[in-house]
Amino acid sequence: MKRLLPAVLLCLAVLSVPAAWAHHRWSVNMNVPVTVQGTVTDFDWSNPHPMMTIDVTLDDGTVEEWQIGGPALNRMEARGWNADTVKPGDVITGTGFQFLDGSKIIRLERVMLGDGRELLVYARE
Repeated sequence: MKRLLPAVLLCLAVLSVPAAWAHHRWSVNMNVPVTVQGTVTDFDWSNPHPMMTIDVTLDDGTVEEWQIGGPALNRMEARGWNADTVKPGDVITGTGFQFLDGSKIIRLERVMLGDGRELLVYARE
């Protein structure tokens, strides 16, 4: 039994790698940046990924709900974000990369706030 334990632990470790990789990797199209402008309806300031929900009004007047999100709170705080950075009713413009499956979800790179300030998330200067 003592010889079997290291093999079992190794198998468990190897099997957990894909799950960990899937969680820490956003399935997005990194070749085509997407920009959406809309009114914030919700800002969930919590780990693992703070998410904003915005209503985007299309040219024909219909409204689409989009979610845009960033990395863990500590990384966003290092970029100047906090729980009060955006609030429902704010109009923001977010640029990032959309999920590969076409979901209206964006891995946020940068955001332009209503007051004209630009905040980065994943994007580099």
